[in-house]
Amino acid sequence: MNDSKHNTDPQLRRIRSFVRREGRLTPGQQRALDELWPRYGLDFEVTPDWLDRADQSVPLTLEIGFGNGESLAQMAAADPDSRYIGIEVHRPGVGHLLKTLDTQGSHNVRVFCHDAVEVLEQKIADATLDRVLLFFPDPWHKTKHHKRRIVQPDFAALIARKLRPGGYFHLATDWEPYATHMLHTLQACADFRNTSPGGDVVERPGYRPVTKFERRGQRLGHAVFDLIFQRIKTENQ
Repeated sequence: MNDSKHNTDPQLRRIRSFVRREGRLTPGQQRALDELWPRYGLDFEVTPDWLDRADQSVPLTLEIGFGNGESLAQMAAADPDSRYIGIEVHRPGVGHLLKTLDTQGSHNVRVFCHDAVEVLEQKIADATLDRVLLFFPDPWHKTKHHKRRIVQPDFAALIARKLRPGGYFHLATDWEPYATHMLHTLQACADFRNTSPGGDVVERPGYRPVTKFERRGQRLGHAVFDLIFQRIKTENQ
């Protein structure tokens, strides 16, 4: 679970999309990290053979920035015949997810505690993901911080490279200006097509759980925007 720096595309690594403001680990979260990481964790410094060993015909979903893992755990439990990878940099959230996976007896999930761009660049082979999920990333509200938003043209191109032709990139946010930014960024990427008939957002699909965070926002009157783009198959694929 080391977070040492590694060489990656300088355009992608120039500005990080997250800041480590990590809260204190609860005893339960620390115990989960100590005892359950060997079962569920993928260490960045070690080439993860879990991906190589697994049947490549089994669908593979990646969730970036899973928070406390509530959605990831629910999706994995509801879809036990698929493989799931989660990436999260904040250790309390990772510990919470590990406890949940252990409690529900999930065996189809593995976890990175590392920067998502570095994992994608160095640990995920091209054209291997069936679905990438990015739910409620930090919108970085202030204009001067917009450059920190994870959804940028280079990031969209990276996701497209890692998806199989026909795979899906599903994004969700409750911040309308960020939804507009996501929409424009993905529409500008020639490797994607918007699955929305109207060319904008879609209804929340049944596989995406409604989290506590989302329910709280709904009580406050916050709308949620789901966008789903499909990876276009090119002549070389």
